[in-house]
Amino acid sequence: MKKWIGIAIVSIVLMVGLTKVDWNRIGKDTLFVEIKGATDMEETTLENGEVMKRYVYTQPAFTSEGKSKEVTFTAAKELREGAYLRLYVKDGDTVTSYEEVSRADVPQSITEK
Repeated sequence: MKKWIGIAIVSIVLMVGLTKVDWNRIGKDTLFVEIKGATDMEETTLENGEVMKRYVYTQPAFTSEGKSKEVTFTAAKELREGAYLRLYVKDGDTVTSYEEVSRADVPQSITEK
């Protein structure tokens, strides 16, 4: 009986843990960017007539070592100008996820530029 209770507890912990994992960030490279403003806005009209907006950002991003790379990514809302983001990137330039970080979280080799 104790064996089954232990298996049930481990199973519940694993299921809860796996649902909290953001698979768009695991195993991805990271780049850092300071938001300068949206370069474009795309509008899509859904079947129910609702208009969805996506803000497009094309600007230089930096690796932790300070190397520059141009990236394009979209956001469902307009991002705060001057905000620092950590971009999660696969295949060199495909942004899969992002998160806002403080300036202190950005490597010093980048903030000097």
